[in-house]
Amino acid sequence: MSVLAGGTTRLACQVGGHPGLMITQDGSLLIKPALPKEVAFYQAIASDPGLSLLRPFVSDFYGILRLEGQLAAGGGSIVLENLSYTFSKPNIIDIKLGTVLYDDDASPAKRARMEKAARDTTSAETGMRLTGCQVYNLATNKPVMVDRAYGKSLKPSDLLDGIVRFFPLASNTAPCLSAFADLSSDQATNSGTGLPSEILQDMLSQIRLEIEEIYTAVAGTEMRMVGGSLLILYEAEWERASEGLQILKEQQEESDSYNRDEEDNGDNDEDNNDEDNNDEDNNDEDNNDEDSDGGGDENSDEDNDEGNEKPIGPPFVVKLIDFAHTQLAPGHGPDEGVLLGLRTVLRLLDDRLQQVKGLSGRQ
Repeated sequence: MSVLAGGTTRLACQVGGHPGLMITQDGSLLIKPALPKEVAFYQAIASDPGLSLLRPFVSDFYGILRLEGQLAAGGGSIVLENLSYTFSKPNIIDIKLGTVLYDDDASPAKRARMEKAARDTTSAETGMRLTGCQVYNLATNKPVMVDRAYGKSLKPSDLLDGIVRFFPLASNTAPCLSAFADLSSDQATNSGTGLPSEILQDMLSQIRLEIEEIYTAVAGTEMRMVGGSLLILYEAEWERASEGLQILKEQQEESDSYNRDEEDNGDNDEDNNDEDNNDEDNNDEDNNDEDSDGGGDENSDEDNDEGNEKPIGPPFVVKLIDFAHTQLAPGHGPDEGVLLGLRTVLRLLDDRLQQVKGLSGRQ
């Protein structure tokens, strides 16, 4: 990767949007040109109650910076978390959402052009279009890239084929990759692309639950999201994907247990107040003893010294991205075109999950 001014490098795994996104040298932050509406959106989402439902499903925003050589007026970049940073081998897909592809202030000529583009692709009918993706080939240790031309060529009836190619099954990879021009027939036949059935089923189910929550958040937000996308990333390396899913399940179980305990404790708080007050003096000494035992794990540095492999991160990430043409629309309800697109994605994931279950015999 070529090194740019300001200690940054070009993002290697960009699958959609305008080219030239950058990351910091350590890979943890993403840097992209600062456009007025997008800056305003990221600034508003931190404080505007109208956007509160979306906060968990948007990349963390760290502000605006000026890179070396940029003019102060009108220049600058926004700094976001790099969603691919925690993955070892990320499979990534950019899904363009919405049926309207132009701003309210677009010229008549641009409106006509964008309306035709929506009709000629899957956007008008389904509210979504596959923009681009990468799927890791574990045999070659390289990602297979698919550009936006593939997504634009699909008809609504072909969308499931695109989802199959993004969520390939390890035992049936060759048919899933047949449309990838980068692969020769020999490479496709011997491809290491795809997750085992059990892991893939769990991955699809968890990603579907996350998108369902995003749907609820968008349905409760009055905005117009033109040109925005749903970005899905998941781990292609089998062991890391399996461990990440197991950690996620344990966290979900702990959260459910904590919520149940909180409900039970709420019922008992009033009865316990008197007893707690009587025991307060006796507890002070015990609490002081516990506090003195803090300070961290002495072996943590040793654990981190074993190689340079990244620690296990989330098995997948799903976020809404690209807000250069997004604005609040108080009193006008949610963006129905975006909701249509999310419903289509949910349906496609259901169909793919049923396919994988059928192929594996696991019901």
